[in-house]
Amino acid sequence: MDQQRTLVLIEDDELLDDVLRLAAAAGCELERVPDPSAARLRWSSAPLVLLDEAAALGCARAGLGRRQRVVVVSRGEPPGGLWQHAVAVGAEHVIALPEGESWLVAALADAAEGASRRGRVVAVVGGRGGAGASVLATAVAIAGMADGERVMLVDCDPLGGGLDLLLGAEDAQGLRWPDLTLSEGRVASASLRAALPRPALGGGPGELTVLSCDRGGAGPRPGAVASVLDAGRRAGETVVCDVPRYPTEAALAALDGADLTVLLVPAEVRSTAAAARVAGVLRQRGSSVQLVVRGPAPGGLSARDVAAALGLPLLHAMRPQPGLARALDRGAPPGTRRGPLAVAARAVLDELHSRAGGAALGEVSA
Repeated sequence: MDQQRTLVLIEDDELLDDVLRLAAAAGCELERVPDPSAARLRWSSAPLVLLDEAAALGCARAGLGRRQRVVVVSRGEPPGGLWQHAVAVGAEHVIALPEGESWLVAALADAAEGASRRGRVVAVVGGRGGAGASVLATAVAIAGMADGERVMLVDCDPLGGGLDLLLGAEDAQGLRWPDLTLSEGRVASASLRAALPRPALGGGPGELTVLSCDRGGAGPRPGAVASVLDAGRRAGETVVCDVPRYPTEAALAALDGADLTVLLVPAEVRSTAAAARVAGVLRQRGSSVQLVVRGPAPGGLSARDVAAALGLPLLHAMRPQPGLARALDRGAPPGTRRGPLAVAARAVLDELHSRAGGAALGEVSA
């Protein structure tokens, strides 16, 4: 438990009171130490270190090594010498209170959640109705779980029938979108994960939660989608979004939050024509789009032909999956067995993980 506590060495009593108040608001446990010698034992392992000016100077003189996630805190405008001491101890940020309170609360909450890396978000969109985007998104989530990852599968299509049904988890306990009272703002990752259904797939060492639309009730709001994606990213999860091809506000929020957008297009002329309209919307959002082309190709249209017509990079050409429709009707989750669908899901997951995640702490200092 101690390894998860934020390390605090602050000699200014009034400043310490401020930090204790902000840590309580963030739900972050602190470990207070009296001097640099006591800090040395936890200097490398603490998820976050908070210092004031005197402590920063003392830690630098004590020869404590440079490490990430060190923040120096001051009350009011930082004094001129503070920046020099902060650089000497390797601090990433100097935060002035009260102006920087919201930033510090967020950093403390991130430390409390304990993610060692930032998560990544992939949005899967169909080029036409019935392209199979929900099936591919679910297969990507299952592939991540098989790799030992914590995965959150997010259903952004209220007209899709519910991803819990696709997973055979329609009776699983947990909240769906109509039950989730979220708007804009921060949501605790651990609380969200605990509230969602966890399908009992038994197919990997990881953990899969699903936030599904229901057969009735309202779909997600855009602010709620953004909050859920942010929570998954902060917790180091792989977040997979099933996004409808029609640009609802919630769908656009998912696209805006994605590190990678995958457009799934059947190898057909009419499907390619329909997908061109969808691709135009994705480009307008500035999405990083990769193409998956799904066979069969009744007219002999190749995956490269489809990519050339849409002007998109080809990520993967997927062969037909034998017996997929029958398996789905029997309630078998897609991608749990070897085959073209699992290979395509793996290609998407590999591409997602090849992209650099964001920094664990924010980039803005007060």
